[in-house]
Formats: sequence, structure tokens, C-alpha cells
Amino acid sequence: MMDVNNFKGLRIAIASPDKIRSWSYGEVKKAETINYRTLKPERDGLFCEKIFGPTKDFECACGKYKRLRYRNIVCDRCGVEVTRAKVRRERMGHIELATPISHIWFFKGVPSRMGLVLDMSPRDLEEVLYFVSYVVLDPGSAPLEKKQIISDKEYRVYLEKYGNSFRVGMGAEAIKELLEQVDLEKEIEQIKKEIDEIKDTTSQKRVRLIKRLDILDAFLKSGNRPEWMILDALPVIPPELRPMIQLDGGRFATSDLNDLYRRVINRNNRLKKLIELGAPSIIIQNEKRMLQEAVDALFDNGRRGRNITGVGNRPLKSLSSMLKGKQGRFRQNLLGKRVDYSGRSVIVVGPKLKMYECGIPKEMALELFKPHVINGLVSKEIASNIKAAKRMIENQDPRVWDIVEENIKEHPVLLNRAPTLHRLGIQAFEPKLIEGRSIRLHPLVCAAFNADFDGDQMAVHVPLSEEAQAEARILMLGANNILSPKDGKPIVTPSQDMVLGNYYITIEKAGEPGEGNVYKNPNEAIMAYERRIISLHTRIAIPVKSFKYKVFPDNYMDKYLVTTPGKLIFNEIFPDTFQYINEGSAENIEKITPSKFFIDKGKNIREEIAQMPLVEPLNKGALGKIISQIYKRYHTTETSIMLDKLKDLGFHYSTKSGISIAMTDIKESEMKTQVLKESQEMVDKINNQYKRGLITEQERYEKVINVWVDAKNKISKELEEMVKNDKANPISMMMLSKARGDIGSHTQLAGMRGLFFKPSGEYVEIPVKSSFSEGVTISEFFLSTHGARKGAVDTALKTADAGYLTRRLVDVVQDIIVKEDDCGTEAGVIVEAFVNEKDGTTIETLYERIVGRFTNRRIIHPETKEVIAERNTYITEQLADKIIEVGITKVPIRTVFTCKIPHGVCQKCYGRNLATGSIVEIGEAVGIMAAQSIGEPGTQLTMRTFNTGGVAGDDITQGLPRVQELFEARIPKGKATISEINGVVSKIEEDNGRYIISVSNDVETKQHTTNYGAKLAVALNDEVKAGDRLTHGSISPKELLTVTDPITVQQYILLEIQKVYRSQGVDINDKHVEIIAKRMISKIKIINSGDSELLPGTMVNIDKFTEINKNLILEGKKPATGRPIILGITKASLETDSFLSAASFQETTRILTDAAIHGRIDYLEGLKENVIIGKKIPAGTGSKKYKNFDYDLKIDLLKEEPLEVLEQELMD
Repeated sequence: MMDVNNFKGLRIAIASPDKIRSWSYGEVKKAETINYRTLKPERDGLFCEKIFGPTKDFECACGKYKRLRYRNIVCDRCGVEVTRAKVRRERMGHIELATPISHIWFFKGVPSRMGLVLDMSPRDLEEVLYFVSYVVLDPGSAPLEKKQIISDKEYRVYLEKYGNSFRVGMGAEAIKELLEQVDLEKEIEQIKKEIDEIKDTTSQKRVRLIKRLDILDAFLKSGNRPEWMILDALPVIPPELRPMIQLDGGRFATSDLNDLYRRVINRNNRLKKLIELGAPSIIIQNEKRMLQEAVDALFDNGRRGRNITGVGNRPLKSLSSMLKGKQGRFRQNLLGKRVDYSGRSVIVVGPKLKMYECGIPKEMALELFKPHVINGLVSKEIASNIKAAKRMIENQDPRVWDIVEENIKEHPVLLNRAPTLHRLGIQAFEPKLIEGRSIRLHPLVCAAFNADFDGDQMAVHVPLSEEAQAEARILMLGANNILSPKDGKPIVTPSQDMVLGNYYITIEKAGEPGEGNVYKNPNEAIMAYERRIISLHTRIAIPVKSFKYKVFPDNYMDKYLVTTPGKLIFNEIFPDTFQYINEGSAENIEKITPSKFFIDKGKNIREEIAQMPLVEPLNKGALGKIISQIYKRYHTTETSIMLDKLKDLGFHYSTKSGISIAMTDIKESEMKTQVLKESQEMVDKINNQYKRGLITEQERYEKVINVWVDAKNKISKELEEMVKNDKANPISMMMLSKARGDIGSHTQLAGMRGLFFKPSGEYVEIPVKSSFSEGVTISEFFLSTHGARKGAVDTALKTADAGYLTRRLVDVVQDIIVKEDDCGTEAGVIVEAFVNEKDGTTIETLYERIVGRFTNRRIIHPETKEVIAERNTYITEQLADKIIEVGITKVPIRTVFTCKIPHGVCQKCYGRNLATGSIVEIGEAVGIMAAQSIGEPGTQLTMRTFNTGGVAGDDITQGLPRVQELFEARIPKGKATISEINGVVSKIEEDNGRYIISVSNDVETKQHTTNYGAKLAVALNDEVKAGDRLTHGSISPKELLTVTDPITVQQYILLEIQKVYRSQGVDINDKHVEIIAKRMISKIKIINSGDSELLPGTMVNIDKFTEINKNLILEGKKPATGRPIILGITKASLETDSFLSAASFQETTRILTDAAIHGRIDYLEGLKENVIIGKKIPAGTGSKKYKNFDYDLKIDLLKEEPLEVLEQELMD
């Protein structure tokens, strides 16, 4: 027996009739399943023990041989082998068909594989296979062509005229004979000649010839024979895979496959009988057709004709539907499985937990750790045996809790909240036993899980093996996952109450009791606060040298620091060497405490303090920046300790502050009545203009909408000023601290609710003038329901869309893993800041684009010419700052686009792993990380194009649809016309609504016709490059690729994706988009095969193409030519080299059919393939680099412990 886990690849091929018979352990002759009296399998039936093996372990059917000692003996009475019953899961049978039958996968499908091999149309083929028409097998002396289709009527005419001099056939037998006669080599030669003669690459005839060539070549190279597409014997799958189960009421439930097999066997037996009896041909033909239909239904029910239905008109599940779709074998059982040792419950907040802890209900822990607890009870002799231990657990004996506590210690568990949109949706925590029945979750990890406590549920999983526990503890612990993989910023920033508390404690107020007091040291100041001499917000002074633990520059040692007791308390939570935080400025957070907070000795401190402006308290953004800095300097452990302190401080002081909202806190807008009055007058004016026919309906609508939008903006601006001026107001505090609410929601509370959307995406032109504090009228409430319902529907649709996008993204890049440290490429790209051409705003700064990358050329100071960085230097934050400081605007960097490693990337081209903040490690699954980083914020993007009934041609797609449009490489809405050549715009003509733009250079002049109603983006005599826009709109990536090169297109996709995400305030790092864009242009379409074996018109990987051509040139032969093509992510997933990955994604039957014909081998490069066959994934600790890894443990013998204890430890 081969070692099941030790193989390099998996090959799929077409099974020949002999192969099918060699798999079989016997022929199934009867359609019976089990005997209704004895409930034993019928002999020679679908569950026969003689064929498939015994139903009970080591016991034959008649009971002559029982027990292990007769193992492998075949009973002489009943013919059953004495062996394990589980062989019934692997032994196959077969049915000898009375007539050859075609396999529907090869006959149906688009294009029909059988049709391509025989060069017959699928329709003709169907007529022959289902006994409607005859096909000519040998024309003899009749004026017929071979493979010609003739009807029954025509056949009779020829028969009378020519007698038996010609031969025709019907059904799969005839097709089989034709397939046997196909001479593959000769056909291929012939087709190649024909293809060379056709010059037009787009002609239908050529496309069909290329498809034929591909399939014939596949048969020739794979060693499959075309006639194997017709079955002589039908395999019967093992009975345990199509079981019959007795239900409570004594009835039986059976798998649909048994029904389908029974139908086949019955029809097959009837056909055999009819042939023996010598029945008339018409009856036999009918029976053959029915048999063909029964086999079709077994393979793929409903593919041709009506579904065969069972009880209650339910279509029966055929073999194909067992594989297909979300409920099929691939996605339901192979890519995801239900696991033991798991539980789920509602989550509640656990404010007292540490970052690495979670609370698990006692009962749940008892169930999850049951085997461990039983072991503990038995080994400590609390229970005498396993059964007694189980009973103790069931009765919840008080003695079990100590054992649970012991086992839970240092044994992390995984928490998962569905939907798991990115890797932070599953994290590990150390469990703590708690009373009650709900799981407790640390409030800071909520952002990563996207969890809240309004009834969310989470699942718990227990990692069992030592390795799994180590991975959970080291890689997945909640305290270690501080940075978000999509942008490298901390994801565990405090929110809501925590922000409010920290904002409150850092507030400064003028004229508080004790302002200007000087205290000997921080402790004394805090004591004064506790004795109520000063308040939290009083500005006081403290000698700098009295700070034992904070770092200040030496020249400040004799000065006084101006601060507040609140800030003293706030600064206690940071590491000792971190600077004193007195304000949220970049200087204070990133470098040192600014000098303006220090007073020299000898000055009048009270006066100095009274003159100082008040400092803004720290809001959510400042806290995020502080966390980021601390992570950079002190790494994970320190950061998580600090975060816990920050959380406790926030909760404590937000409670102490007593901040709450009352109606009186909502200060109404003062200019509202005036603004509304003016707006209403303007609207009346506009409507009058429309009535007098001065403006169109469209213009009127737009003007009215704009008036109301402006009105709301005016009120909103005024309220914003009011909020800023009234900082003591609780609502203002919540808004300014960014804890909750923003100016939009405040405008609705205190100003006006404004305009609402209709379901069509346009505005309803009647505004809701009331605010929530005034209360809305009935008619206004009715208006607002419009928008509310649209919002709810959109959200539901968007979630599904974003989920499907993530699935496609994951599928296209799942095999991209970091393989080496350097691929040795010379190429790279030059990056600059992304700027929006329309309004000149920066989409993404140069700093963001270069930090964490490697340089591709030397970087030289533009003036002094000194070398700032050599090639292949890692760009840290400091280096990036320096590059930007000296005024460099374009930086050459290494990029994923130009990485040379097949199926992966190298460390140098990828750069920093954003989830850890350091250079990416070999074995990191960067593809999946990229897909998750792009898919996860997908739900935050807007759904449709909100056009304010805008001008036609103006509504460009935005939000999620735009992302899909780009990744699927579709032709965009409102497509721009682009220049095909470099040159100058020499002529612009208008031709009823379209423009004809001529671009000329020294060699040629190209005319470009624009779409109807397009807006020009160029003027006469403008210089344009190939690929530049001539009209406004989005460029089609496919067109761009034909006139430029892959890198340009990939850069364009990157820019456009960034535009969408950044406009919604979502930061995603370039490299994630790069990985996906790289995959979209990874194939070449062969134009001319040269001396290679590549077929014209087929697609190959760029790496493979380069490799083949390199070898051809070395041998002095003619290389192949081709052009790069761009595939949408769905297409790219299906075109992957791995048939397992493609089949488990979409179009399962088509992928498997093609793979079988080509005899494809899956070398299990990606993650998905390995999950499917149950091997370790080739990423992380499973990657090639870490295989065969030896380690020896050096044990420290200096411990004060006797050797027995050590021995015991080693045994454990």
C-alpha cells in the first residue's frame, strides 16, 4: 500500500472500460437493495455483501465465519470475504451495459467535447445518440458522406435504392465506432495546416479549429482514447457512500443515487432480455434510448431534458450535484468541516479581562475539555474509571471544577465570530472560568471581530495538539494581533467610553481651583487632587527633575512642566522611557514634549500659566497614533499591557465624569428659520422659471435639490461652530473626542433632517425641515421611511456582494506564498504620490507608498548628490521621512508586479508584512492576506451610483460595483476613448454627437471615434501618449493592455481601486492590490507556436512561456510568440493550473471534464488543493523551507529539582 500522505500530485484521466472493470469487485445484476423481511442485503443487488464486503466487522453473510481469526477468508457458502465492514466505503461494483452509452459530461457541455473530436454539431450528435436520426458509418456505393446525418425517412429511400451496400448506425454504438476511427495525429496535422491558412485571427472558423486542435492534442498527449467517452461498463460507487437508513417509524430513507442506479439496472436488464428474445428493432431502440437517459440522469440529472423526480416532485440528486455548489462535496465537506471540541454562545463585555484573556462559561469549559477532565479525574484517583468520571461530569460534581481549572490553565482557545472576513476574525485567548452562560470578550478586540454586544454570538474551538497550541499562543493570541493587515495601523484602538474617559481626563480648564500651584513631584499633585484641593483639569507646574521615570532632554532639567493632574494620571500608563504626552500633536507623540509647556526657573509661574492657551484634549485619533508609536518602539507585550491600562483608565473616568445627554444639551440652530425661509423663496422662484418654460424639468429638479443641500450645509456649518465653542457640552465632548456621533447626526438632532433618497437612488425633492429635537410631522416621517428602507435593502445586498467578491479574490490568489528571500529581478517601478486629476487632492502620499518597501535603484540627494540609500535597501519610516524631506518626488521600488518567482513572491519584492510591522517571513500566505484586506472593507463601500439625476454620461460607477468592474476587467460604464499611439492631436471633428479625434506622429495618423455624448479631455495640438484618455470616463483595462504594457495596466488598476477605497476613508496598502493585479495579467495567448509544442490560441502562464522560449533559443530553434492578456478574477481562478482549486470554485463539472481529457496533474501548489486532500498547507510552518526540520531541546539542569521530577516533565 502506498503511503497516503506522501505524494507529489494528483492526476485525473478518463477511465477506460477495462479500468472500470478492474476497480470492480463484482457485477451488480439486480436492482434490489435489501430484503424487506430480514433487512439483509440482497445477493447481486446494490448492497450485495459478496461484492462490497460484509455489513458487520469480521462476519460473513450466512454467519458461518465470525471473529478476527478468520480474517481474509472467503466464505464457501455465501462467498463473502471476512474483513472489516469499512471496506464497504471503498469497494466498487459495476454494471455491464447491454449497449454502449455516451457519458453526458463529454457529450453535453459547451463546447461539446465529443462534437469537437468528431467535428459534428452538438445537435446532430444528440439526434444520433437519442435515436432520432442515423449517421453514415460507411457510404459504400450510395451518394453519401461519412458522418452525414440522415433521417429515418431518407434512410428508407436509400435502403430501397442501394440495398445493403452502405452502413448506417444509431445511438452511442455508432458514435463509438466513429470515435475509434479518429486518427489523432493525422487530424492534428490537417488542422494546423488549416489554421495557418486563415489569416484573420478573430474569425469564427479559426476559433473553432483552435478548440478542436486543443482537444485532439489533449487526447494525443494524455494517452486517453476518444472512444472512452462512451461507456461499456458503468461503475457503481460503494454502498456506504449512498446508504439506506432505517427511520424511527420503520420506514427507510435512501440516497437518491440508489433510485437512479435502480432505474439504470432495470432498464439494462430489460434491454438484455429484449435482445435475447430478438424483439423488433424499434422496441430495442426505444429501450436503448431509455437506458441512455437513465445513465444521463445518474451522472447529471436535468442536464438534458426534464429532471427525473422522486417523491413529491423533487429532482433527484445525481453524481454531479453531489460535487457542485455550496452544498456539494467540495465546498461542504472538503473545504470546510464541522469540528469536535467546539461550542457557541452569546458574548458580553468583559471589561476586567486582560488583552489575552476571555471568559468561558463553566458548563461550556467542562464540555469542551471533557477528555482532559476525565483523564485528570482518573489519574488523581477521584474517579475509579472512565465511566465513573463521565458520571461525575454529567452530575456536575463539585470536585470536577478544580480539574477543569487545572486543564484550562495555559491552554489557549480560539474564538471566532462569523462572518470571518479577515484573519483577525479568529483569535486565541486564554480562557478564564466564569459563572453564567455567556462568553466574555475583551472590549478592545471587538473592532477586529467587528463585534458588539447587542446579541452577537461567537464560537469557541479548542486546539488539541501541542503544535496547534503553540501556534495559537504565538501567532494568534489576541494580545499579539495589534496591527490590521490591510494598512498596518493598530486595529485595537479604544472606542466609545474608553475614548471619552481619556478625553475627559486630558481636558484643561482655565480658572480652576488651585490654578498655577507648584507641586514638589507628581505624587504630591495627585494627592492634592485626591484631597480636592485641585481638580482633574487644573493647570499646575511640577519641576522636571522630580519625574523619576519620564525622559526629558537634559537642558529642561531645571525647568517646570505645565500640566494637569489628569494628564499625570494618563501618563502613568506608558512605558518609562516614553516621552511625557501633554498634547495630541505629531511632535509630542512621535518625538518629545514640546518646549512651550516648560517654564524657566525664576519666572512668575501663575502669570505664565494664565497666559498660556488651553491645550486640546486627546481624541480617538491621537490615542491611535500613541498606540502606533508605542508598538513601533516597544513591540507587542508592552503595547498590550499599555492598552489594558488605557482601557481601564477610560472606563473609570468616563464613569466618574458623569457625562450624559439630556434634551437641554441639544442647542438648536439659531439661523435655521431664516435659512429655511430664504431657501423656500428660492425654490418658489425656480418653480416659476420652470412654469414659464425658461428651464427644463431636469434643470429645475437639480436646482431645487442643490438649494436644499446648501441649506442643510449652512445649518450644519453653524452647528459645527456652536459645538466647537461650547466644549463643556456633553454632546460636544462626545463629538470632539470622536467617541460617538458626528456632525451629520448632530445636524439631524439640532438642525434639520434634510433630503432623503428614493429607492431609485435619486433625492425626494421635498426636504424634512424638522430636527429630531423638535420632532418630525407625520408627512415628514413618511418621507423619511423611503430612505430608511432603501438603506436597509442596500445593506443586505451589499453584504452578499462583498462576501462574493472576497471569495473570488481569495480564489484567484490563494496559492501566492512568500517563497524566497530574493528573486534576483532587476525590474521595479517608479512610484510617486497618487493625485486625483479632477480636483488635485492627494489620494495617497508618497510616504505611504514607499514605506516598508525595498529600493530598486540607488537613491541620490538631488542637490548634494550623496547616496541616501543603496539598491535593495529596506525603507523604514525614518528613511522615508528623509527621502521626502530632501524633495524627492519619484522613488524606484521593488514591487510584486515584477517579481520573478512562479506561484509566489520573494521577500524583497513584497517588503513589510503589515500585520507584524517587520519584513515578511518566508512561508507567509500573502495572497490570502491581500484578498481579505480588499474584501473585508467591501461592506463599507457604497452600493450604487448615487447620481442626483445627473447628466447622462456623468454617472461613473463608484463604490463596490466599481471595484468589481475593475477586478473582473469588464468594459466600464461611460468608457473613455484612449489614444492608440504616441503623438499629437492633429484634428477634432464632430459628427452628430460623436467626435472623431485624429492623433498623428511621424509614422502614422490614427483616427479615434468616441462614444455618443462623450466629453473631450484633449484639445488640438495636445501631446498624448499611447493609453492616454482622449475623452473623460474610465479606461477599459483590456483596451489599455493592447496599446501599452502589463505594468501600465496594473498600475492603472491599482490607482483606480485606491480611488474607490480612499474616497470612502478606507486605507488599503498598495501591495495587496498589486498581488491581485499581478494575477490578472499572468497569462499569454499564443499567436504563433514557432518550434514549440504550444498550440496557437491557447493560454499559458507567463513564467512557463518564458521558460519554454529560453530553451528553444538555446537550442537554436524558433521561439513561440504571444501577447499578454488580462483576465477578470473569476476567469483567472478557473484558468489556474490546479484543477482541484478551480473545480471547488465554480463550474465544477466543466473543469473536471476538461482536466480528465487533458490528463491534468495537480501538483498541489496552493492552499486550497492541500486542504481538499487533507495535507498540511504549504504556508507558514507547513512550507517547504520548514519541512524536515530537526530541533533538540537543551534542558537547563541548574534548577533546584530532583531528577525524578525532571524525568516526569520529560515524559509529560
